[in-house]
Amino acid sequence: MAAPRQTSPPRHPIWAGLTLDRPRVMGVLNVTPDSFSDGGTVDPETAIAAGLAMRDDGADIVDVGGESARPGASPTPPDVERARILPVIRGLTAAGVLVSVDTSHAETMAAALDAGASIVNDITALTHDPASAAVVAARGCPVILMHMRGTPATMMALARYDDVLAEVTAELHTRIEAAERAGIRRDAIAIDPGFGFAKHPAHSLALLRGLSALTTLGFPIVAGVSRKSFIGAASGEAEPARRFPGSIAAGLFALAQGAAVLRVHDVRGTKQAIRVWHALSVTEPFSEDVGLPFRNAKD
Repeated sequence: MAAPRQTSPPRHPIWAGLTLDRPRVMGVLNVTPDSFSDGGTVDPETAIAAGLAMRDDGADIVDVGGESARPGASPTPPDVERARILPVIRGLTAAGVLVSVDTSHAETMAAALDAGASIVNDITALTHDPASAAVVAARGCPVILMHMRGTPATMMALARYDDVLAEVTAELHTRIEAAERAGIRRDAIAIDPGFGFAKHPAHSLALLRGLSALTTLGFPIVAGVSRKSFIGAASGEAEPARRFPGSIAAGLFALAQGAAVLRVHDVRGTKQAIRVWHALSVTEPFSEDVGLPFRNAKD
């Protein structure tokens, strides 16, 4: 069987202040009682400690969310969402962590940016709240536009595709055009195909196999494959928290198809895997910020 085509990210574009000449890692910090695999942390001190640990393990970004987006989840009132995440964002940014806020509510976006967050990560690609695009445009902040249909409560009923790769690409293109019309700069935009969101496992697997097609849109790709249901379906592992090996396999495949950022739960292990993958995928020596300094070693 042929190896996956190596489609390395463009050499030196910059997004959110990060050069994308090497893979970047976004750590998932859900400050919720009910996220699909890691909910239950709503105490700010505990959440801040977890975010700092991700930073220390090598996360380039810590993605803070206060509303569960698991299939079938009920909406969280925005004021409750803000109460959960704002103390955490303040604590992390005070320590120098680059924070993205995972929200679909314009007021929460604005409050999170005021609290020190730098990036907006919206699973609805700025469709849920009519005021959200204006907030992002006015602040000039980086934004991740994710593909999803419907809401977490309804999305799986809308998981119907004739060609999932073509349809996701076209629907993301539509959202990119809408963002630009709203005044959001092209260099602020990254895209996320939304693995598991309005997608059954077969859809997510097909989307990942063809992920390199999304590079034609010309934007950095954020791949959130960690612990997703398609990994459980492919591996037979029913427990999300035990899907780390499958998450690594899927994440490295995504990088080979051109993804620039991996959104993960297990930062330390992912960073180790990326260092080895990077060593096997490139010809230049390691730099200090990628892995160990290059040396001619026999051991």
